[in-house]
Amino acid sequence: MFDQIIETLHQRGFRMTPQRLLVLQILQDAGRHLTPQEIFGQTQRILPAMTEATVYRTLSFLTEQGFILAAHIGNGQLVYEIAGHNHHHLICRACGATQQIDHQFLESLYQQFRSKTGYQIDSLHVTFFGLCPDCQKN
Repeated sequence: MFDQIIETLHQRGFRMTPQRLLVLQILQDAGRHLTPQEIFGQTQRILPAMTEATVYRTLSFLTEQGFILAAHIGNGQLVYEIAGHNHHHLICRACGATQQIDHQFLESLYQQFRSKTGYQIDSLHVTFFGLCPDCQKN
């Protein structure tokens, strides 16, 4: 994976910095969404000189380049993960439980948006909020 990212960056005129590599490695190893603060905390153990501002700039750059995805999880909070498979999220407003939904379930909706509006939607990471089955019982 990293070899492909390095090659793509070079083709676009960028280089793979140690900071970019570290953030990608942290997200890859996590296997889940991480907040910028969680990423910063992990960078401090490996590269203590890396500042919080550098983490934010790196996250922004890697998102713009399409290597990572940012998702809103409510309350203005963004989380990040490695881009790879198109999926969406269901988040319970009461308990915070999160469930992934494969993009195939929304593909027909995306096609309807395209045909009715003419828009080519390029965001394949949507978050839906509601109440999970357990919280509905309570």
